[in-house]
Amino acid sequence: MNISLTPELEKMVRERVESGLYNNASEVIREALRDSLRRERESEWLVREAAIGYAQLQSGNTVEVSTREEFKDLCSPR
Repeated sequence: MNISLTPELEKMVRERVESGLYNNASEVIREALRDSLRRERESEWLVREAAIGYAQLQSGNTVEVSTREEFKDLCSPR
């Protein structure tokens, strides 16, 4: 597979390899892609959870907490 990068991105990849943190450009690109996919999954999870929370709020399914400890207890798995 061949990919084309802008000169700026190519420079960034080269700098990371020259830093010694990566053995080659492929490692830099693979890590960047994995990180991008992870952020995408986290974003999808956040959107889904926000929608659930909003639906619960709209239906009146809420719990009032007044202290940090109550909140921690609410968030801890049961």
